[in-house]
Amino acid sequence: MTNLAIFVSGGGTNLENIIRHFADNPEVNIALVLSNRADAYALVRARNHNIPSVVLTRAEFAQADKLMPLMQQYDIHFVVLAGFLVMVPDFLIKAFPRRIINIHPALLPKYGGKGMYGHHVHEAVKAAGETETGMTVHYVSNVCDGGEIIAQFSTPLSPDDTPDDIAAKEHVLEQEHFPKVIEQLLKEL
Repeated sequence: MTNLAIFVSGGGTNLENIIRHFADNPEVNIALVLSNRADAYALVRARNHNIPSVVLTRAEFAQADKLMPLMQQYDIHFVVLAGFLVMVPDFLIKAFPRRIINIHPALLPKYGGKGMYGHHVHEAVKAAGETETGMTVHYVSNVCDGGEIIAQFSTPLSPDDTPDDIAAKEHVLEQEHFPKVIEQLLKEL
């Protein structure tokens, strides 16, 4: 059995999708949901599925003596960032080499890095007149959105698409592909 920790900061639509994807998989257990925000709706989603959840402030998250005991307590083997807006500290990256992944709402290396999340990404894609957008799953490194790319999926855009339209198209890709990429990575462990 592989125990997953899913780190979230917001609404948790990807969390919900991952929970549903692995619901009948006896090899995968979502053991912990961790958030940096006590008001993240993702925590409600975790409670609704009886998944333990913990809130750590940004400062606490950066402290090995706060975060690592949680990873040990829940026997975490793999970490998934699903809309988590905090940089992962080096000590966690070293403890989980090639076992921490992130989803990004663009085709990296475009539209990545500090400040490039959510609507900021989709507005930048629109402003640049891109003809496609997509999502990237990548390993987490100590460079924001700079880790090795695992998978990318794209969708065409029309000149009439608004940033909200772009976000909706990209979200469809996340819902379809993110859990499958996670599952494939877990099979390779």
